[in-house]
Amino acid sequence: MTSAFLHYKSSRVHYTYSTNAGKPVVCFHGYGESESGFQFMEAYLPPGHMLIAIDLPLHGQTEWNEGLEFSITDVVAITETILTDCSASLPITLLAYSMGGRVALHLLQQIPAKIEKLVLLAPDGLKMNTWYWLATQTWISNRLFRFTMKNPRWFILLLRGCNRLGILNQSVLKFVNHYIGDPAVRHQLYQRWTCMRQIRPNLKAIKKIIAQHKIHVALVYGEYDRIIRHERGEKFRRGIESFCTLRTIQTGHQVLSKKNAALLAELLLA
Repeated sequence: MTSAFLHYKSSRVHYTYSTNAGKPVVCFHGYGESESGFQFMEAYLPPGHMLIAIDLPLHGQTEWNEGLEFSITDVVAITETILTDCSASLPITLLAYSMGGRVALHLLQQIPAKIEKLVLLAPDGLKMNTWYWLATQTWISNRLFRFTMKNPRWFILLLRGCNRLGILNQSVLKFVNHYIGDPAVRHQLYQRWTCMRQIRPNLKAIKKIIAQHKIHVALVYGEYDRIIRHERGEKFRRGIESFCTLRTIQTGHQVLSKKNAALLAELLLA
């Protein structure tokens, strides 16, 4: 994979691309990850495909200098400019994992005529996460979120109580503890969640777009994933079953891994 930077506004957006020409596969990574998570796919890429993986703001090597502001307008502009710089042809395939799924869904909503396929791996975005909404979608709740990231004790006690009552499963509790146990990690969480708050796909509109443009969507979930459950995908595909497939595989949340490369290559060709 070749590394490059796009100068966008006052920022530098990092991305990598494979040198082989062909249909572009644009990749969006998960929370706390980077474009490097997709690099193993270069060796498994079906013939006639070009892999393009983008570091989202506050991730990887992207230098984001626009404050905590990142909108779908930015996503469209960055993606289209990178495609031009790579001399990539249309239409494109989107390959997205976890948080990147929300970005891909919203991008599909904006430029459906330029997209022919969507492969979503344990995707965020098919259901508004209650905690995320509370933390980012109003001024008051965002200020509380910032306070909590500096003073997390009350929140940890609340989660433990919910876990004892059976409201919150143990896997989610461990996941949350991982991200709020360290002050630096909490600071990153606040910044990243706040920065991504404007990426909010409209699922009702997207389902109509998928049917209208006959866009193929493949959903892949981990059978043992307790963070993002496959039931979200089952609900989403109701009414668009002829365009949307769903698979569960024997793994947890980390669906994007080399051991699943053959399956991912198969989905890109389907």
